[in-house]
Amino acid sequence: MEKFILSTDSTCDMPMSYYEENEIVLSPLTFIMEGKEYGGEGLPQMDDKEFYSKLKNGSMPKTSQITLDGALQKLEPFAKENKPLLHIAFSSGLSGTYNSFLLASEELKEKYPDWNVIVIDSLCASMGEGLYLDYAVTLRNEGKSMEETAEILERDKQKLCHFFTVNNLFHLQRGGRVSKVSAVFGSMLGIKPVLHVNNEGKLIPIAKVRGRKASLDYLVNAAMKKLDKEKAKKFFVSHGDCYDDAKYVADRMTKEFGIQENMIHMIGPVIGSHSGDGTVALFFLGSDRDPV
Repeated sequence: MEKFILSTDSTCDMPMSYYEENEIVLSPLTFIMEGKEYGGEGLPQMDDKEFYSKLKNGSMPKTSQITLDGALQKLEPFAKENKPLLHIAFSSGLSGTYNSFLLASEELKEKYPDWNVIVIDSLCASMGEGLYLDYAVTLRNEGKSMEETAEILERDKQKLCHFFTVNNLFHLQRGGRVSKVSAVFGSMLGIKPVLHVNNEGKLIPIAKVRGRKASLDYLVNAAMKKLDKEKAKKFFVSHGDCYDDAKYVADRMTKEFGIQENMIHMIGPVIGSHSGDGTVALFFLGSDRDPV
C-alpha cells in the first residue's frame, strides 16, 4: 500500500524535528511584529525566545491565516504527482485556514480528478492539533490507509481535550475574550482564567482561579475527570516561555496517571500572539471535550 502524505499547519506548535522525522508537509502561518512579516516560506523567521522577549517588552503582533492561493501553491505539487494527501487543518473556529485548504482541494480535484485528497478540520489548536497529528502519524505507521486514518480521526476528534491557563489577562482582552475592566481588576486580584477549546473548535473561558499554582493544578484536576485512562498513552504540554510551570504540570500528570510518554514544547508565535507569554496548556485524549 502506498504511504500517503500527511500535511498540517504550523499552529500544531510541534518541534521542527518532529515534522522532519515523520515526513510531515508543513504550511506556515505568518505574523507581523514591529512592522515586519515573519514565519512564512521565503520570509524571515523569528526564534520563539526572541518573540516572547519582544512580547514582554510591549510589541503587539498580528497574525494571518493561509489564503486560498497559499493553500493551492502548497497542495498542487502533490496533485500533479497524484500523491494521496491527508491535510489536518487548524480549527475552523479560530481561523479561516481550514476553509482555504478545503476550497483548494476541491479546485484541484477538478483539475486533477484522479487525485485522492482529504482535508480534516481538526477543531484543535496548538499542541492539541499536534496531538491530533501525532495520532494520525501513529495510524499511518500501523499501516492504516488514508481513508481509515481519516475515519478514525473524525470519530475521535471530539475527545481531544484542551485545558489551558494564562498568566496575563491583557492578551485575552485584546482578542475580545475578556473586557478591559475584567483584565485590569482580574490582574490586580491575581485572577488566572482557565479556558478550553469546545466542540466547535472555539476558545471558551470556563473558570477563574486565584493564584498561578491553583490555575496549574486546575489543569491536572480537569484531566482527573476527563482523561481516558485506557486509551490515553501520552499527553502534551505547551507553554508561552514558562518551561518550569509546564514541567510542573507534566510531572503532576505523570505522578497521577503514570503516563511516561509526553512532550513539552513552546507555543509558537502565531498562537502565542493571542495567548501571550505565561500560557500553560495541557492536551490529552479524554472521554469528551465538555468543560469540567
